Formats: sequence, structure tokens, C-alpha cells
Amino acid sequence: MLTIMPDLHENINDLDLLATKIKAWGNDLGFQKVSIVKPDLKNASHKLKIWLDQKYHGSMDWMEKHGEKRYVPEKLVERTVRVISLRMNYLSDNKMIAVLKDDNKAYISRYALGSDYHKIIRKKLSTLAKQIEKEIPTKNINQRAFVDSAPVLEKPIAAQGGLGWIGKNTLLIDDSDGSWFFLGEIYTSIPLPPDNKKTQNLCGKCNACLRVCPTNAFPEPYVLDAKKCISYQTIENKREIPIEIRPLMGNRVFGCDDCQIWCPWNRQPSQASEDIFKPKHNLDNESLLSLFNWSELEFNEKTLGSPIKRIGYERWLRNLAVGLGNAPGCPEILESLKERKKGSSPLLEEHISWAIDEQIRKLSS
Repeated sequence: MLTIMPDLHENINDLDLLATKIKAWGNDLGFQKVSIVKPDLKNASHKLKIWLDQKYHGSMDWMEKHGEKRYVPEKLVERTVRVISLRMNYLSDNKMIAVLKDDNKAYISRYALGSDYHKIIRKKLSTLAKQIEKEIPTKNINQRAFVDSAPVLEKPIAAQGGLGWIGKNTLLIDDSDGSWFFLGEIYTSIPLPPDNKKTQNLCGKCNACLRVCPTNAFPEPYVLDAKKCISYQTIENKREIPIEIRPLMGNRVFGCDDCQIWCPWNRQPSQASEDIFKPKHNLDNESLLSLFNWSELEFNEKTLGSPIKRIGYERWLRNLAVGLGNAPGCPEILESLKERKKGSSPLLEEHISWAIDEQIRKLSS
């Protein structure tokens, strides 16, 4: 069996110093909080199993895969004994409610307005991992960074490290920063001193997130039925959006932030420190019709390096068609829908037809 860093393992002071440096390096890279966790995911894995048994994951089959790799870190990355958990704020505007209340505007989840966080945070984590390895180049260590890209139970890990508590909306919440942040992790074989200090759950009797959910996607507190979630329907679902959900979507065309917007802990949320998360192409305040009239070339150009690009042009138009169906009756919208319907795919045609019917109904009433 390989010996893990014998010198550092014997010298607690060296490990304490390294942990301090890692947190400072993380802060320098733009992470607001860094915690070192000795993961214990037994309870989280039990809750995951119950959630999967209820089929709340919908078509996200990957949630059922990987077995123990999801909750036994050393099965995912050999010799893992600690997880470095990091948080980065991403909110860059305060127009959320105003846009949601304007039925002609397109609401896009705030995390997707700027550059793709996967690439940005992964690059920063890679830099941090290299700094750690440079500090102890002669030691036999094993590390790997993750950003929402592998079977990692990131919220339970972050909660164990004191980066927040998992709220009734299933998001990680911090009493000073709210919940508008990304998470990233570095699995490491270095036996660093852990910061396991679970944050107190401060949701109390508040049910604001459950009450405001447009589709009633929470069957109970701390449990999300993804199939009813607008984020799932507009991003993960590759097929038809259920007809009963379409009117409830309103103008939400990529994701949904309602359970964050009305959370009391987000009344004064921390803003992003990185300009790369700032909205591009006026996506934080653009009209549904303007976005629907993008050509495929425009879509590809304007979503380059954006999380939006992953759904593709067809589903982008599908979502916008639903938004236009929910918009107030407007001859220009109706004409645009009819024009776009010509030669469209079966998936897109079905949603446009629904939107046309909705527009005709409104214009006739």
C-alpha cells in the first residue's frame, strides 16, 4: 500500500500551514469561502436513494449511475481523504423581479447570463491544485477537481464544511451571502485538518420558497420533484414540455430562480466579484420576441461560452415559444410564431402550435 505523504502526515504544523495557504490561495482566485472537509456521506446517500426511488429525477438517468462513487469519495478518486470545498458568488444584477413581472420579457436564470461557470471555475481549481502540488512536489499525492461534472454530492459536502445549510428549496444557503453562488471541489489524498462544522439550519418556519414555486415542485420541504421544476423542463428535458406545466412557466425560458428570489436570506445577496458572470447581449432584460427571432447563427454566436448553448437552438426556440404563448395577446407575436412554424421540427412545431392557439385565444377574447 502506498504511504500518503509520510513527512507531512507526521508534522501537524505543516498540515495546518498548508491548509491556511490553500484557503488564502482560494480567496485570491476569487472564491469567497474555502473549507476542508472530511466527508461523511452516509446520510446524504440514504436521502438520495429515497429520492431516486420516488422517480423525482425524471430523465436524468445519470443520477442513478456510478454507485458508491457518488457517496464514497475514495471510490471516485483513489486515496481521497479530504475534499476542499469552495464557493463563488455569481449574481450580477438586481432586475429579477422586474423582469419576471414583465410578461413580454424573457427570464433567464441568473447563473446563465454570463460566461459558463464550468470552464471558469474548473480553470481556477486547476490553478489551485497546481499550487498545492508545487508546495509539496516530492510527495505522492492524488488530486482531482470537479465543477458540477461528476458524481459528487457537492451540497452535503459543502454543508459539512460550514459553507451553509441545505434549505427547504434544496439549495445551499448562507446567512450572510444567501444562495447565489457556485460550488467546486478538489478531492485530495492530503490529510489536511478538517473544518467540519455543520452550519445551523436557519430556515425555521419559513416556507416562502415552497409557496412561490410556480409549479408546486416541492412535494415536501427539502425535497424537489425535478419533473415539475421549470429548470428541469427548460434545460434537462429534451422532449415535449407537459401541457399542464406550460401556462405555469410564464416567461421563464431558461431555468427558474423563484425559490431563491423570495428567500429571506437573499434580501441583500452578495454580488459576484468576477466580471465574467455579468450579463451578455442584454440577456438579463431582453424581450421574448427578440430572442425568438434570433437565427441559428445568432444563437450560436451569442451563446458561445454560455451555459445556454448546451440546450441547442431547437430547445431554445421551444422554450421561447412557450413564453410567447404565455405573453399578452399581440398580432406581432402571432405572426412571428406562424412564420417560425414553417419547416420547423416536430418538437418545435408542437410547442409553436400550442403558443399560436394561446395567442389566438387571447386576441379573440
